[in-house]
Amino acid sequence: QVQLKESGGGSVQAGGSLTLSCVVSGDRYKNACMAWFRQIPGKEREGVAGIGTLGGIYYADSVKGRFTITHDYSKKTVYLQMNSLKPDDTAMYYCAAVRRSCSGGSWQLRTDYTYWGQGTQVTVSS
Repeated sequence: QVQLKESGGGSVQAGGSLTLSCVVSGDRYKNACMAWFRQIPGKEREGVAGIGTLGGIYYADSVKGRFTITHDYSKKTVYLQMNSLKPDDTAMYYCAAVRRSCSGGSWQLRTDYTYWGQGTQVTVSS
């Protein structure tokens, strides 16, 4: 079993920055696809960024150039650095993981992920 715990959400002005963290606990993992998703009420949960522990980094078009996903295996933590935040980035952000490699064709499929965190709220005001 794997548990995911997000932190780092909050309220910021447009143009500001936040860094989200997702700590992985439980069974050890070597090959996994880790991702950040976000969701606003009434809408589908959408993939924001994905990273494979053995390689591969992917971003949604809406965040390219503004968000950076990284993974520190020694700390078992996945980070999402978010810069130049916009009001449209306001959402609940979730960390997700699955025991397989990431691929460009599937990292955004929320149904592929086995493990999910509880989420952390990000609110960007104009």
